[in-house]
Amino acid sequence: MKTSELQNIKLRYNIVGNCEALNNAIDVALKVAPIDLSVLIVGESGVGKDILPRVIHDNSPRRREKYFAINCGAIPEGTIDSELFGHVKGSFTGAINDSQGYFGAANKGTLFLDEVGELPMATQARLLRVLENGEYIPVGATEVHKTDVRVVAATNVNIQKAISEGRFREDLYYRLNQVQIQMPPLRDRGEDIVLLFRLFALQMAEKYRMDKVVLTDEAKLMLMRYKWPGNIRQLKSVTEQLSVLSAEREITPEILSRFIPQDQESTQLATIHTESDRSFENEREILYKILFELRSNVNDMRREMSTLKKQLEDVKGGDSTTPLSTTQLSPIQHMNPVTPALEDAVAEEYIEPENEPENLNVNEWSRQALEKALERNGGNRKKAAQEMGISDRTLYRRLKQYGLDDKK
Repeated sequence: MKTSELQNIKLRYNIVGNCEALNNAIDVALKVAPIDLSVLIVGESGVGKDILPRVIHDNSPRRREKYFAINCGAIPEGTIDSELFGHVKGSFTGAINDSQGYFGAANKGTLFLDEVGELPMATQARLLRVLENGEYIPVGATEVHKTDVRVVAATNVNIQKAISEGRFREDLYYRLNQVQIQMPPLRDRGEDIVLLFRLFALQMAEKYRMDKVVLTDEAKLMLMRYKWPGNIRQLKSVTEQLSVLSAEREITPEILSRFIPQDQESTQLATIHTESDRSFENEREILYKILFELRSNVNDMRREMSTLKKQLEDVKGGDSTTPLSTTQLSPIQHMNPVTPALEDAVAEEYIEPENEPENLNVNEWSRQALEKALERNGGNRKKAAQEMGISDRTLYRRLKQYGLDDKK
Protein backbone atom coordinates (compact mmCIF):
# COMPACT_ATOMS: atom_id res chain seq x y z
CA MET A 1 0.00 0.00 0.00
CA LYS A 2 1.21 3.49 -0.81
CA THR A 3 2.18 5.68 2.12
CA SER A 4 -0.20 8.43 1.00
CA GLU A 5 -3.15 6.01 0.86
CA LEU A 6 -2.29 4.67 4.31
CA GLN A 7 -2.09 8.18 5.76
CA ASN A 8 -5.47 9.07 4.26
CA ILE A 9 -7.03 6.06 5.99
CA LYS A 10 -5.44 7.06 9.30
CA LEU A 11 -6.73 10.62 8.99
CA ARG A 12 -10.22 9.44 8.07
CA TYR A 13 -10.55 7.11 11.05
CA ASN A 14 -8.42 9.10 13.49
CA ILE A 15 -5.80 6.35 13.74
CA VAL A 16 -2.58 7.53 15.38
CA GLY A 17 0.69 5.66 15.05
CA ASN A 18 3.33 4.53 12.61
CA CYS A 19 4.51 1.18 13.99
CA GLU A 20 4.90 -1.60 11.45
CA ALA A 21 2.43 -3.97 13.17
CA LEU A 22 -0.32 -1.33 13.10
CA ASN A 23 0.33 -0.47 9.46
CA ASN A 24 0.22 -4.16 8.56
CA ALA A 25 -3.16 -4.59 10.31
CA ILE A 26 -4.63 -1.69 8.35
CA ASP A 27 -3.15 -3.01 5.10
CA VAL A 28 -4.72 -6.47 5.64
CA ALA A 29 -8.09 -4.88 6.46
CA LEU A 30 -8.08 -2.89 3.22
CA LYS A 31 -7.04 -5.91 1.14
CA VAL A 32 -9.79 -8.16 2.53
CA ALA A 33 -12.50 -5.47 2.47
CA PRO A 34 -13.64 -6.05 -1.18
CA ILE A 35 -13.64 -9.85 -0.70
CA ASP A 36 -16.66 -11.26 1.11
CA LEU A 37 -14.83 -13.35 3.72
CA SER A 38 -15.32 -13.58 7.48
CA VAL A 39 -12.63 -11.74 9.41
CA LEU A 40 -11.43 -12.38 12.97
CA ILE A 41 -9.59 -9.55 14.72
CA VAL A 42 -7.54 -10.65 17.73
CA GLY A 43 -5.78 -8.57 20.33
CA GLU A 44 -5.79 -7.55 23.95
CA SER A 45 -8.54 -5.47 25.48
CA GLY A 46 -8.18 -1.77 24.78
CA VAL A 47 -5.98 -1.94 21.65
CA GLY A 48 -8.62 -0.47 19.33
CA LYS A 49 -9.98 -3.55 17.58
CA ASP A 50 -13.29 -1.78 16.90
CA ILE A 51 -11.73 0.52 14.27
CA LEU A 52 -10.87 -2.17 11.71
CA PRO A 53 -14.44 -3.53 11.19
CA ARG A 54 -15.56 -0.04 10.22
CA VAL A 55 -12.61 0.24 7.82
CA ILE A 56 -13.56 -3.10 6.27
CA HIS A 57 -17.25 -2.18 5.88
CA ASP A 58 -16.60 1.28 4.42
CA ASN A 59 -14.24 -0.11 1.79
CA SER A 60 -16.41 -3.08 0.79
CA PRO A 61 -19.27 -3.43 -1.74
CA ARG A 62 -21.63 -3.37 1.28
CA ARG A 63 -20.64 0.17 2.33
CA ARG A 64 -24.07 1.59 1.39
CA GLU A 65 -25.86 -0.99 3.56
CA LYS A 66 -26.31 -1.10 7.33
CA TYR A 67 -23.50 -1.66 9.78
CA PHE A 68 -24.13 -2.96 13.30
CA ALA A 69 -21.61 -3.36 16.11
CA ILE A 70 -22.68 -5.72 18.90
CA ASN A 71 -20.80 -6.43 22.11
CA CYS A 72 -21.58 -10.11 22.73
CA GLY A 73 -20.24 -9.96 26.27
CA ALA A 74 -22.71 -7.22 27.25
CA ILE A 75 -25.88 -9.15 26.29
CA PRO A 76 -27.31 -11.53 28.93
CA GLU A 77 -27.13 -15.21 28.01
CA GLY A 78 -30.90 -15.59 28.29
CA THR A 79 -31.64 -12.96 25.65
CA ILE A 80 -28.68 -13.10 23.29
CA ASP A 81 -30.38 -15.53 20.86
CA SER A 82 -33.35 -13.19 20.62
CA GLU A 83 -31.08 -10.15 20.11
CA LEU A 84 -29.10 -11.80 17.33
CA PHE A 85 -31.70 -13.94 15.56
CA GLY A 86 -34.99 -12.28 16.53
CA HIS A 87 -38.15 -13.77 18.00
CA VAL A 88 -41.86 -14.09 17.38
CA LYS A 89 -44.57 -12.50 19.47
CA GLY A 90 -45.37 -14.46 22.61
CA SER A 91 -42.31 -16.71 22.40
CA PHE A 92 -41.27 -15.65 25.91
CA THR A 93 -42.31 -13.22 28.63
CA GLY A 94 -41.97 -9.68 27.33
CA ALA A 95 -42.06 -10.63 23.63
CA ILE A 96 -44.99 -8.35 22.79
CA ASN A 97 -44.01 -7.96 19.13
CA ASP A 98 -42.08 -9.80 16.45
CA SER A 99 -38.39 -8.90 16.16
CA GLN A 100 -36.10 -9.63 13.24
CA GLY A 101 -32.90 -9.43 15.33
CA TYR A 102 -29.56 -8.10 14.20
CA PHE A 103 -29.07 -10.73 11.50
CA GLY A 104 -32.39 -9.77 9.97
CA ALA A 105 -31.83 -6.03 10.31
CA ALA A 106 -28.30 -6.20 8.88
CA ASN A 107 -29.30 -8.10 5.74
CA LYS A 108 -26.95 -7.15 2.87
CA GLY A 109 -24.78 -5.28 5.36
CA THR A 110 -22.03 -5.98 7.90
CA LEU A 111 -22.29 -7.25 11.45
CA PHE A 112 -19.42 -6.68 13.87
CA LEU A 113 -19.48 -9.18 16.76
CA ASP A 114 -17.16 -7.88 19.46
CA GLU A 115 -16.07 -10.27 22.25
CA VAL A 116 -17.29 -13.24 20.21
CA GLY A 117 -15.42 -15.55 22.57
CA GLU A 118 -18.07 -14.83 25.24
CA LEU A 119 -20.92 -16.39 23.23
CA PRO A 120 -22.74 -19.35 24.87
CA MET A 121 -22.26 -22.73 23.21
CA ALA A 122 -25.90 -22.92 22.01
CA THR A 123 -25.59 -19.50 20.36
CA GLN A 124 -22.33 -20.57 18.73
CA ALA A 125 -24.18 -23.42 17.00
CA ARG A 126 -26.76 -20.98 15.63
CA LEU A 127 -24.03 -18.61 14.47
CA LEU A 128 -22.20 -21.41 12.66
CA ARG A 129 -25.34 -22.24 10.67
CA VAL A 130 -25.79 -18.60 9.62
CA LEU A 131 -22.19 -18.36 8.50
CA GLU A 132 -22.38 -21.57 6.48
CA ASN A 133 -25.67 -21.16 4.63
CA GLY A 134 -27.24 -17.87 5.74
CA GLU A 135 -30.14 -19.65 7.51
CA TYR A 136 -31.46 -19.08 11.00
CA ILE A 137 -34.66 -19.63 12.98
CA PRO A 138 -35.92 -16.84 15.27
CA VAL A 139 -36.73 -17.75 18.87
CA GLY A 140 -40.19 -19.33 19.00
CA ALA A 141 -40.51 -19.56 15.21
CA THR A 142 -40.86 -22.65 13.05
CA GLU A 143 -39.90 -21.20 9.67
CA VAL A 144 -36.32 -20.82 8.46
CA HIS A 145 -35.24 -17.26 7.63
CA LYS A 146 -32.51 -16.27 5.17
CA THR A 147 -30.02 -13.45 5.48
CA ASP A 148 -26.95 -12.19 3.62
CA VAL A 149 -24.66 -10.70 6.25
CA ARG A 150 -20.91 -10.32 6.37
CA VAL A 151 -19.56 -11.07 9.85
CA VAL A 152 -16.47 -9.44 11.27
CA ALA A 153 -15.63 -10.72 14.76
CA ALA A 154 -13.17 -9.64 17.42
CA THR A 155 -11.94 -11.25 20.62
CA ASN A 156 -9.39 -10.76 23.37
CA VAL A 157 -9.80 -14.39 24.46
CA ASN A 158 -7.23 -17.07 23.65
CA ILE A 159 -9.51 -19.04 21.32
CA GLN A 160 -7.20 -22.04 21.07
CA LYS A 161 -7.25 -22.41 24.85
CA ALA A 162 -11.03 -21.92 24.91
CA ILE A 163 -11.39 -24.71 22.33
CA SER A 164 -9.24 -27.11 24.39
CA GLU A 165 -11.34 -26.32 27.48
CA GLY A 166 -14.63 -26.88 25.65
CA ARG A 167 -15.77 -23.24 25.78
CA PHE A 168 -15.62 -22.51 22.06
CA ARG A 169 -16.52 -24.59 19.01
CA GLU A 170 -13.54 -25.46 16.84
CA ASP A 171 -15.62 -25.52 13.64
CA LEU A 172 -16.94 -22.02 14.39
CA TYR A 173 -13.40 -20.77 14.96
CA TYR A 174 -12.27 -21.94 11.52
CA ARG A 175 -15.37 -20.42 9.93
CA LEU A 176 -14.80 -17.04 11.58
CA ASN A 177 -11.06 -17.15 11.01
CA GLN A 178 -11.03 -17.10 7.23
CA VAL A 179 -8.82 -14.03 7.54
CA GLN A 180 -7.16 -13.08 10.82
CA ILE A 181 -5.89 -9.62 11.72
CA GLN A 182 -3.62 -9.15 14.74
CA MET A 183 -3.79 -5.81 16.55
CA PRO A 184 -0.54 -5.04 18.44
CA PRO A 185 -0.59 -4.18 22.16
CA LEU A 186 0.36 -0.64 23.11
CA ARG A 187 3.60 -1.70 24.82
CA ASP A 188 4.94 -2.92 21.44
CA ARG A 189 4.21 0.30 19.58
CA GLY A 190 7.19 2.33 20.77
CA GLU A 191 6.93 6.06 19.98
CA ASP A 192 3.25 5.65 19.09
CA ILE A 193 2.63 5.88 22.85
CA VAL A 194 3.93 9.46 22.91
CA LEU A 195 1.90 10.38 19.80
CA LEU A 196 -1.28 9.05 21.40
CA PHE A 197 -0.52 10.97 24.60
CA ARG A 198 -0.24 14.18 22.58
CA LEU A 199 -3.57 13.48 20.87
CA PHE A 200 -5.43 12.84 24.11
CA ALA A 201 -3.83 15.85 25.80
CA LEU A 202 -4.83 18.08 22.87
CA GLN A 203 -8.40 16.78 22.95
CA MET A 204 -8.69 17.56 26.67
CA ALA A 205 -7.23 21.04 26.21
CA GLU A 206 -9.65 21.90 23.38
CA LYS A 207 -12.70 20.39 25.04
CA TYR A 208 -12.23 22.03 28.45
CA ARG A 209 -10.26 25.12 27.36
CA MET A 210 -7.18 24.42 29.44
CA ASP A 211 -3.46 24.47 28.79
CA LYS A 212 -2.16 21.31 27.19
CA VAL A 213 0.10 19.05 29.24
CA VAL A 214 3.45 18.15 27.65
CA LEU A 215 6.05 15.53 28.53
CA THR A 216 9.74 16.02 29.25
CA ASP A 217 12.16 13.72 27.43
CA GLU A 218 12.65 11.65 30.59
CA ALA A 219 8.88 11.34 31.03
CA LYS A 220 8.54 10.16 27.43
CA LEU A 221 11.03 7.36 28.08
CA MET A 222 9.20 6.44 31.26
CA LEU A 223 5.91 6.35 29.36
CA MET A 224 7.35 4.01 26.71
CA ARG A 225 8.93 1.67 29.28
CA TYR A 226 5.64 1.11 31.08
CA LYS A 227 3.82 -2.11 30.04
CA TRP A 228 0.31 -0.60 29.73
CA PRO A 229 -1.84 -3.61 30.67
CA GLY A 230 -4.93 -1.54 29.83
CA ASN A 231 -3.45 -0.47 26.46
CA ILE A 232 -4.85 2.65 24.73
CA ARG A 233 -7.82 2.86 27.07
CA GLN A 234 -5.49 3.11 30.08
CA LEU A 235 -3.21 5.65 28.37
CA LYS A 236 -6.18 7.88 27.63
CA SER A 237 -7.33 7.66 31.24
CA VAL A 238 -3.87 8.61 32.55
CA THR A 239 -3.65 11.55 30.13
CA GLU A 240 -7.06 12.84 31.22
CA GLN A 241 -6.09 12.57 34.89
CA LEU A 242 -2.86 14.47 34.29
CA SER A 243 -4.71 17.19 32.37
CA VAL A 244 -7.17 17.73 35.22
CA LEU A 245 -5.21 17.02 38.40
CA SER A 246 -1.65 18.13 37.68
CA ALA A 247 -0.87 21.73 38.63
CA GLU A 248 2.18 21.66 36.38
CA ARG A 249 1.69 21.60 32.62
CA GLU A 250 5.14 20.15 31.99
CA ILE A 251 5.04 16.53 33.09
CA THR A 252 8.23 15.16 34.62
CA PRO A 253 8.90 11.53 35.63
CA GLU A 254 8.20 12.48 39.26
CA ILE A 255 4.74 13.80 38.36
CA LEU A 256 4.05 10.93 35.96
CA SER A 257 4.96 8.32 38.59
CA ARG A 258 2.01 9.49 40.69
CA PHE A 259 -0.44 8.55 37.94
CA ILE A 260 0.87 5.19 36.74
CA PRO A 261 1.55 2.18 39.00
CA GLN A 262 5.22 1.51 39.63
CA ASP A 263 5.15 -1.80 41.53
CA GLN A 264 6.18 -4.86 39.55
CA GLU A 265 2.79 -6.61 39.74
CA SER A 266 0.91 -3.67 38.23
CA THR A 267 3.33 -3.49 35.31
CA GLN A 268 2.70 -7.12 34.39
CA LEU A 269 -0.21 -8.27 32.29
CA ALA A 270 -2.79 -9.78 34.58
CA THR A 271 -4.55 -13.07 33.93
CA ILE A 272 -8.18 -12.71 35.00
CA HIS A 273 -10.30 -15.76 35.80
CA THR A 274 -14.08 -15.69 35.99
CA GLU A 275 -16.42 -18.18 37.59
CA SER A 276 -17.41 -19.57 34.17
CA ASP A 277 -13.69 -20.32 33.39
CA ARG A 278 -12.79 -23.95 33.16
CA SER A 279 -9.10 -24.81 33.60
CA PHE A 280 -7.17 -28.02 34.12
CA GLU A 281 -5.50 -26.47 37.20
CA ASN A 282 -8.88 -26.19 38.88
CA GLU A 283 -9.70 -29.78 37.94
CA ARG A 284 -6.40 -30.95 39.39
CA GLU A 285 -7.18 -29.19 42.68
CA ILE A 286 -10.57 -30.91 42.79
CA LEU A 287 -8.95 -34.32 42.22
CA TYR A 288 -6.46 -33.66 45.02
CA LYS A 289 -9.33 -32.75 47.32
CA ILE A 290 -11.17 -35.96 46.46
CA LEU A 291 -8.03 -38.03 47.12
CA PHE A 292 -7.52 -36.37 50.50
CA GLU A 293 -11.16 -37.05 51.44
CA LEU A 294 -10.79 -40.66 50.27
CA ARG A 295 -7.70 -41.12 52.43
CA SER A 296 -9.63 -39.75 55.41
CA ASN A 297 -12.47 -42.20 54.72
CA VAL A 298 -10.01 -45.09 54.53
CA ASN A 299 -8.54 -44.14 57.92
CA ASP A 300 -12.03 -44.03 59.40
CA MET A 301 -12.77 -47.51 58.04
CA ARG A 302 -9.53 -48.84 59.50
CA ARG A 303 -10.52 -47.52 62.91
CA GLU A 304 -13.95 -49.13 62.57
CA MET A 305 -12.35 -52.46 61.63
CA SER A 306 -10.11 -52.30 64.72
CA THR A 307 -13.15 -51.59 66.90
CA LEU A 308 -15.05 -54.56 65.45
CA LYS A 309 -12.07 -56.86 65.94
CA LYS A 310 -11.81 -55.78 69.57
CA GLN A 311 -15.53 -56.42 70.07
CA LEU A 312 -15.16 -59.94 68.68
CA GLU A 313 -12.18 -60.58 70.94
CA ASP A 314 -14.17 -59.30 73.96
CA VAL A 315 -17.03 -61.67 73.14
CA LYS A 316 -14.56 -64.51 72.84
CA GLY A 317 -13.51 -63.82 76.41
CA GLY A 318 -10.13 -62.32 75.81
CA ASP A 319 -8.64 -65.59 74.50
CA SER A 320 -5.97 -64.35 72.10
CA THR A 321 -4.16 -67.67 71.76
CA THR A 322 -6.31 -68.75 68.83
CA PRO A 323 -5.91 -66.36 65.87
CA LEU A 324 -8.99 -65.44 63.93
CA SER A 325 -9.10 -67.02 60.51
CA THR A 326 -10.23 -65.12 57.47
CA THR A 327 -13.58 -66.94 57.59
CA GLN A 328 -14.09 -65.65 61.13
CA LEU A 329 -13.82 -61.98 60.20
CA SER A 330 -16.60 -59.65 59.19
CA PRO A 331 -16.75 -58.86 55.50
CA ILE A 332 -15.61 -55.31 56.19
CA GLN A 333 -12.33 -56.69 57.58
CA HIS A 334 -11.47 -58.07 54.13
CA MET A 335 -11.89 -54.64 52.59
CA ASN A 336 -9.05 -53.29 50.50
CA PRO A 337 -8.50 -49.66 51.61
CA VAL A 338 -7.42 -48.64 48.11
CA THR A 339 -10.73 -49.64 46.49
CA PRO A 340 -13.38 -49.32 49.21
CA ALA A 341 -16.32 -48.90 46.85
CA LEU A 342 -15.59 -52.14 44.98
CA GLU A 343 -15.01 -54.17 48.13
CA ASP A 344 -18.18 -52.78 49.69
CA ALA A 345 -20.10 -54.23 46.73
CA VAL A 346 -18.45 -57.60 47.41
CA ALA A 347 -19.35 -57.34 51.08
CA GLU A 348 -23.01 -56.93 50.19
CA GLU A 349 -22.98 -60.28 48.45
CA TYR A 350 -21.02 -62.10 51.17
CA ILE A 351 -22.71 -65.30 52.37
CA GLU A 352 -21.40 -67.02 55.46
CA PRO A 353 -20.81 -70.76 55.07
CA GLU A 354 -23.40 -72.92 56.73
CA ASN A 355 -23.10 -76.27 58.51
CA GLU A 356 -19.36 -75.92 59.12
CA PRO A 357 -18.31 -76.83 62.69
CA GLU A 358 -15.43 -74.37 62.74
CA ASN A 359 -17.86 -71.47 62.19
CA LEU A 360 -20.27 -72.34 65.02
CA ASN A 361 -18.32 -70.39 67.63
CA VAL A 362 -17.85 -67.45 65.29
CA ASN A 363 -21.57 -67.32 64.55
CA GLU A 364 -22.27 -67.28 68.30
CA TRP A 365 -19.78 -64.46 68.82
CA SER A 366 -21.26 -62.52 65.92
CA ARG A 367 -24.79 -62.98 67.29
CA GLN A 368 -23.77 -61.75 70.73
CA ALA A 369 -21.91 -58.78 69.27
CA LEU A 370 -25.00 -57.94 67.24
CA GLU A 371 -27.24 -58.11 70.32
CA LYS A 372 -24.92 -55.85 72.32
CA ALA A 373 -24.75 -53.34 69.50
CA LEU A 374 -28.55 -53.22 69.35
CA GLU A 375 -28.73 -52.78 73.13
CA ARG A 376 -26.21 -49.94 73.13
CA ASN A 377 -28.19 -48.14 70.39
CA GLY A 378 -31.62 -48.67 71.92
CA GLY A 379 -32.67 -51.12 69.22
CA ASN A 380 -31.88 -48.67 66.41
CA ARG A 381 -30.74 -50.99 63.63
CA LYS A 382 -29.25 -48.29 61.44
CA LYS A 383 -27.03 -46.99 64.25
CA ALA A 384 -26.07 -50.54 65.22
CA ALA A 385 -25.02 -51.27 61.64
CA GLN A 386 -22.93 -48.09 61.55
CA GLU A 387 -21.24 -49.01 64.84
CA MET A 388 -20.35 -52.49 63.56
CA GLY A 389 -19.17 -51.13 60.23
CA ILE A 390 -21.61 -53.15 58.13
CA SER A 391 -24.41 -52.16 55.78
CA ASP A 392 -28.09 -52.12 56.74
CA ARG A 393 -28.69 -54.98 54.32
CA THR A 394 -26.05 -57.16 55.98
CA LEU A 395 -27.46 -56.35 59.41
CA TYR A 396 -31.00 -57.34 58.43
CA ARG A 397 -29.72 -60.59 56.89
CA ARG A 398 -27.88 -61.51 60.08
CA LEU A 399 -30.87 -60.65 62.24
CA LYS A 400 -32.90 -63.11 60.22
CA GLN A 401 -30.12 -65.70 60.29
CA TYR A 402 -29.80 -65.51 64.10
CA GLY A 403 -33.55 -65.36 64.71
CA LEU A 404 -33.35 -61.81 65.99
CA ASP A 405 -35.50 -60.18 63.30
CA ASP A 406 -38.52 -60.09 65.59
CA LYS A 407 -36.62 -58.08 68.23
CA LYS A 408 -36.20 -54.34 68.29
